[in-house]
Amino acid sequence: MMRVLLLALALYGFLALGLTLFQRSFIYPAPAVSRLIPAGFEIIRYPTEDGLTLRAGYRPAARGMPTIVYFHGNGADWQSSVVATDRLLPEGYGALTAEYRGYAGNPGKPSEQGLYADGRAALAWLKEQGIGSQDLVLIGNSIGAGVAVEVATQASPAALVLISPFASLRQLVAEKIFWLPTGPLLRDHYLSNAKLSRIDAPILILHGEADRVIPVSHGRQLAKTNPNALIETYPGAGHELAWLDAAQMRTLAFLKTVVGR
Repeated sequence: MMRVLLLALALYGFLALGLTLFQRSFIYPAPAVSRLIPAGFEIIRYPTEDGLTLRAGYRPAARGMPTIVYFHGNGADWQSSVVATDRLLPEGYGALTAEYRGYAGNPGKPSEQGLYADGRAALAWLKEQGIGSQDLVLIGNSIGAGVAVEVATQASPAALVLISPFASLRQLVAEKIFWLPTGPLLRDHYLSNAKLSRIDAPILILHGEADRVIPVSHGRQLAKTNPNALIETYPGAGHELAWLDAAQMRTLAFLKTVVGR
């Protein structure tokens, strides 16, 4: 019995050590670098406040139309963000498909504070092009929703759309790995549930009811934190919701209502 107990304790310690040392490899599984440039997009470069230069994709808006800033999930890249907006762009919306450090061949290593800096850098580039916050729509998918929420607390966008968001990464990891004390071990928290109430913009939250990566309860929890938030859930849809026509068409209808364009 003692040997079994010691073995169990050793395994427990090994798992805790692995989480401590390699957690960002699990949180940010960047895909292989793609050199594809989707039709209508151009490669742009912008500096971050900590000295990196990031590459991302940009498509200008039609005259008088807002620009979407899209923050993708942790296993995607800016090119796949284009697919998640392909029902919006024909309506004349512009798009800056933002990219993160350590993704798509960009320098640096991803982290919570790093991704926040990358999001601010994307908006700073747009400001230099004469596109102010009143003409911005922020869309965040999965972990990108955490980035969008943080940026929206500072940018005052025309609208905010969160697809398959977590209430906080800290809460999600605690639910998934309930048998480890993940709170003290986790470096990146993404506390969207503590920030969303500070955002005055109209907010739409979309979540699949069959999402096994981030349960729909997280989207519902977020919606309760802000009276400006609308939530719509989709029976049978999983974590792929951002790429489904139903989510994009609902986003389009929402933007026509709250932005008027």
